[in-house]
Amino acid sequence: MSKSLIVITGASSGIGEATARKLSAEGHPLLLLARRVERLEALNLPNAMCRKVDVTDAEAFAAAVKEAEAQFGPVDCLINNAGMMLLGLAHDQDPAEWKTMFDVNVMGLLNGIHVVLADMKARQHGTVINISSVAGRKTFPSHAAYCGTKFAVHAITENIREEVADDNVRFITIAPGAVETELLSHTTSNDIKDGYEEWKAGMGGVIAPSDIANAISYAYQQPQNLCIREIVLAATRQQP
Repeated sequence: MSKSLIVITGASSGIGEATARKLSAEGHPLLLLARRVERLEALNLPNAMCRKVDVTDAEAFAAAVKEAEAQFGPVDCLINNAGMMLLGLAHDQDPAEWKTMFDVNVMGLLNGIHVVLADMKARQHGTVINISSVAGRKTFPSHAAYCGTKFAVHAITENIREEVADDNVRFITIAPGAVETELLSHTTSNDIKDGYEEWKAGMGGVIAPSDIANAISYAYQQPQNLCIREIVLAATRQQP
């Protein structure tokens, strides 16, 4: 392939799907990972390997990457996009929801990094882009555990960026505000979902997944000696 392999997790909808479409149009072969493999296959993108992988399954993650590299060459970019947002008040939210978010948003991200980072260091080339959130920079009502996971994403990304800077490997945080995706649908409280929707409407609408895909492409396409460490983007009328 004339362009390098990119791995995208959570590629079946929202930001992941938009990013897959954007980077495919730019000529990159892709490894697309999600639990809903039929949604990946329906994208019908050229030079895209689609695999049903839960990012919390480190062995399955590693096996899929090995298979894709055998066909397309080494991974040059990993986009850790898979995530869960389960909102709730700390005193009554089911702790199982907290575990789900930490497993997917933190351990799933670390699993991906562990699969690709040693080879990137050895090649002295590579980029890891972690999708965090404005909720990784400030707190929001009913977001305690979710904010915890996204603060972790910010800290992990910056910490490893410092570790591998001398190896010419880039770590980038993308921190969107409210985006029109399926993320909110996972929350079980109708009151919280209704309030969130009112908040979105009050700012005149939120940004689209394609806006995030464009930011990801911009950061990745910079020369390897330039690391855009963090991009924060949100609707102009989003205040927090």
